[in-house]
Amino acid sequence: MPARRPAAFFDLDRTLLRGASGPVITEALRAAGVVPDRPVPGEGLVYKLFDVVGETIPSMVLTRQMARVASGWDRRAVKEAGEAVARRLADDVLPFARLLIDHHQAEGRPVVMATTSPFDLVCPLADALGIDDVIATRYGERDGRYDGTVDGHFVWGPGKLAAAREWAADHDVDLGASWAYSDSVYDIPLLSAVAHPVAVNPDPRLRVVAALRRWPSQHFDVPEGVPKVAGVEPQQVLQALALPQLFPYVRFDVDGLEHIPTDGPAILVGNHRSYFDPLAIGFTIAKVGRPLRFLGKKEVFDAPVVGSLVAAMGGIRVDRGTGSDEPLRAAADALGAGELVAIMPQGTIPRGRAFFDPELKGRWGAARLATKARVPVIPLGLWGTERVWPRNARFPDVLAVGDPPTVRVRVGPPVELKHRSEDADTRRIMAAITDLLPAAARHPHDPTPEELARTLPPGAADAGDTDRRPGRD
Repeated sequence: MPARRPAAFFDLDRTLLRGASGPVITEALRAAGVVPDRPVPGEGLVYKLFDVVGETIPSMVLTRQMARVASGWDRRAVKEAGEAVARRLADDVLPFARLLIDHHQAEGRPVVMATTSPFDLVCPLADALGIDDVIATRYGERDGRYDGTVDGHFVWGPGKLAAAREWAADHDVDLGASWAYSDSVYDIPLLSAVAHPVAVNPDPRLRVVAALRRWPSQHFDVPEGVPKVAGVEPQQVLQALALPQLFPYVRFDVDGLEHIPTDGPAILVGNHRSYFDPLAIGFTIAKVGRPLRFLGKKEVFDAPVVGSLVAAMGGIRVDRGTGSDEPLRAAADALGAGELVAIMPQGTIPRGRAFFDPELKGRWGAARLATKARVPVIPLGLWGTERVWPRNARFPDVLAVGDPPTVRVRVGPPVELKHRSEDADTRRIMAAITDLLPAAARHPHDPTPEELARTLPPGAADAGDTDRRPGRD
């Protein structure tokens, strides 16, 4: 007898959606003529409280009484309101939730929306999202109108677990091997019953329980692993601190910000000259006010403190030794969620004479990702970062406040790619970056021994392999 398959159960409000669906549902019911066309005193405050702290016992008592309030409502009119709700809310489902739904289904797991909301109002939304089934509170009906009762379970707390167990038994699903996603402390019964509980945008009480039980926490508007406090992620805090006054040891000369889209997916590609490059790019993107997801070498993620910070900002770990496509898949997911992703096609800082070569050499990762995602590729030219933090130094020169070097950052228009050859598109990307560099970068330079030494990692005794290019170290 084959083993039963697992499933994935998703709560709706504050989980798939950023906040409450209630305002949209109420508006749709009013438009359908089901409820009076006037607001209930305190209605907006109740929804705002829910958005901030999540479910409460009083709010659920009121929700439980909605079956009685709905007595006499025309079920057909409510279903029409549900269609309007679906049209309004489908675009508000958080981007990484959509990707996770697709992932579960691709792995052969049915996806179920499990919510306290009335079935007739949320079923059209589940259909619009391609969700396989719905567990929701059903109102009793007589002659096409609700009769003031609940048909089956009130899908909340223990009732949601009971409904999920019945659904699993009816659909040959192993609940104990399944996934469950919720924001609410009152969903602990269901979360405790599955093998993979995930606290999504957890309310304050569930946050504590999840920490004690070591359940993962996640937010569906940012990549997995990015924490949020009061709705703010770490990168947004750092961007608020990206002020010239806090970098007295360097001057920034930035131009071309209009080429960076203010929303929607894009790939940012830049040349690599220094350990200071990510900071220069971060300073530039802070002026746009968008989070940026960097692809970075595993050594950065493995570093104490710094690695945790990079991961918390949504960085994507690249272990070049494995040859795995997982980093590109993670980057493609971020782009699919409308994020801005940064790649340095050179992969690492060139060593020795290769550092001074006017012809930039790049790997094909950016070109492959662009072909996969079909999003704009925005070139960025960096110059002068090596004067702030050369490769042979363990730290930037923060004492150069009397005569700080200038870091020049130029952002160009999207690169026109053909998507036929990764090699040819990589050359186009590197040429676009080169065009953004000053004239001195496009002419051969015979470096001095001191200049060669500055291109080597800390502790290197001599230039060694002075032709070492990106991708070989």
